[in-house]
Parts: sequence; C-alpha cells; structure tokens
Amino acid sequence: MDFNHWNPGERRSEFVGISGSETSMSDSSWSPNTDVYEVDGGLVIRVELSGMRREDLQLKAEGNMLRISGTRPDDQRPSQSKYLLMEISFGPFETTIELPSGYDLEEAKALYQNGFLTVEVPAESEYPSKNIEIESLAGD
Repeated sequence: MDFNHWNPGERRSEFVGISGSETSMSDSSWSPNTDVYEVDGGLVIRVELSGMRREDLQLKAEGNMLRISGTRPDDQRPSQSKYLLMEISFGPFETTIELPSGYDLEEAKALYQNGFLTVEVPAESEYPSKNIEIESLAGD
C-alpha cells in the first residue's frame, strides 16, 4: 500500500472572506482550521485547536487585527514510531486575522471549549455613546 504525504497547510486557502487576510506561516509552524462568519450584531471567529489547554493560547488585538498563537504539545506520539500518515500538527502556531471595519475588537469575548476557540466580536455601535462633560464658567 502506497501512502502519499499530505500537508494540510497546503490545502488551506488564505482567509480573504469578508475583507481580511492571514499572515503567511513559517515552515516551523502550522495553521489551525478557522471559520469566520457574520451573525446578527457581530462577527464570530471559530478556531479548531483540539488537544490544547486554554493556558497554551494567546490572543492579542492590534487595531483591526486579531493575532491567535500558541503551542500544541507533541506528547502523545511514541518516540520510536514510524508514521505512515501524519495529519495532526504539533508545535507552535500563529495566525492573524484582519477584520473588516465596523467591528470592535476591544469588546471581543473569547471562549475555549471542547477543542474550539470561539471569539465573538461585536459590531461597532452606529452611534457610540459618549458622556459629555459640562463645563462651568467662572462664577457659576
């Protein structure tokens, strides 16, 4: 039986969905499967990260960019094994998603459950609320 080497990273197209992009990956990292979709009131980013702990993940918002990084430990494979097929990626990863305008990353909420990281990003308020300071004139 002949097994072909398959690299899942080669099949993954870059995220250009709504109007964003993804950074290129180096050879030493991998890129998790990611869904980005709109819902009423915001945007949802869902990342498949099975086998990881919440403590191994980092999220950083920079303007309209969301950077997700971490390391999936490679502690499940026997050291002397010879793989015929290897599709599960281990080690460090980093992916950056550029959000379109109209979403507020400062108000994003993240949840990691059952191997999925879900980031909910609310839409920016059309009319943001702002407290207006009342100034007093001298003598008032």
